[in-house]
Amino acid sequence: MEESGSPSLHSGLPGFAISQNSTRGNLDGYETNHIQGFGFPGLKKRGHTHGSRSWIKIDQSGNSKMLELDKAAVMRHCSLPARDLRLLDPLFIYPSTILGRENAIVVSLEQIRCIITADEVLLMSSLDASVVQYKSELCKRLHTNKDQSDDLPFEFRALELVLELTCMSLDAQVKELEVEIYPVLDELASSISTLNLERVRRFKGHLLALTQRVQKVCDEIEHLMDDDGDMAEMYLTEKKQRREAYSVSDLNFQTNVFSGVRVVSKSAPVSPVGSNIGAQKLQRAFSSMSSSKHGSLSVSSNGGENIDQLEMLLEAYFVFIDNTLHKLLSLKEYIDDTEDLINIKLGNVQNQLIQFELLLTAATFVATIFAVVTGIFGMNFAATIFDYPNAFNWVLVISGGFCGMLYHSGMKYKAPSTLTFLLFIANVLVLMHLK
Repeated sequence: MEESGSPSLHSGLPGFAISQNSTRGNLDGYETNHIQGFGFPGLKKRGHTHGSRSWIKIDQSGNSKMLELDKAAVMRHCSLPARDLRLLDPLFIYPSTILGRENAIVVSLEQIRCIITADEVLLMSSLDASVVQYKSELCKRLHTNKDQSDDLPFEFRALELVLELTCMSLDAQVKELEVEIYPVLDELASSISTLNLERVRRFKGHLLALTQRVQKVCDEIEHLMDDDGDMAEMYLTEKKQRREAYSVSDLNFQTNVFSGVRVVSKSAPVSPVGSNIGAQKLQRAFSSMSSSKHGSLSVSSNGGENIDQLEMLLEAYFVFIDNTLHKLLSLKEYIDDTEDLINIKLGNVQNQLIQFELLLTAATFVATIFAVVTGIFGMNFAATIFDYPNAFNWVLVISGGFCGMLYHSGMKYKAPSTLTFLLFIANVLVLMHLK
């Protein structure tokens, strides 16, 4: 009783309400001015437009209008939970998403973020070229097809344009990357340089990022095609028509029932107990029939939905985006093949350097042996060999010949140790003969 009396009390005192509001306004002004005056310039009073964003509303006739809506208004208007709107927030990075809800389709593909209902499209306003193109193209198509019959409902036409612009944008980026990267790869294969390697590294990073974006869109379309329930949820126009038809039938049924009750009550007097029992039975019957109708509505909208139309639409763009993904994979394979070719060339150059190092090592080894022989005979000691003027010349000739044979055989047969031993034996025999 106290709670029910309090509103009438306050409503009977308008002066009190006005003074209360004015006091609240004065307090707010006092709080704002004094807080900002004490060195808190960052603190601001929250207004009614806090958290609102610019949305472009496009109706079925192709008319567009700019709106300022906050999250709560969009949630109430489209019957969406907060987590679905969070997917459309440009401040957060979420993968590509297509969600079918009871009264709307939430779409977030690349830069196009919108909410599609059976009557309108709420497009998040942005200066991006894809958003501007989507708005102009959708309005143009709706104006053109206004007087023409179209098999697709409004929500599917809006969804088709999102898929079309997204797939075309990604495919255009892939073609641009192909035009830029193929000449660089061919130049790198012919001449390996640091500049070309740096350009290929940058292009490869761009390729990986673009592949991830295309893969997300492809996976989302494939996931949607695999789930018949999600596709059935996207028939918004048909569900709306069914709800309207069932609401009209329920209203007619309720009118007929209550008119019958009035006729019965006028024709014969009934006891109060009997009338209450009859009213309860009638209420239970009406509730059971309405629940059965709503149950059949939900079953028909989910289980018996003909999803071939949407499935063919999604399949067409799945083939398109899958072809784009194959282009990226082919480009990645071409880069990998070029890297393998560069590694083979670098390995060949490395082998040539190692071979040249072996040649220098073998030449140094042979020259060292010749220098040892000449060094031995150049020592200052008495020997009978110095009594023969041509003996030292023969030693030089024999040592040089054997060193040449040693170098040649070492490069050909990789057996320098055997020839070294033979050279030592030959020098010993020469010395013994001279003695």
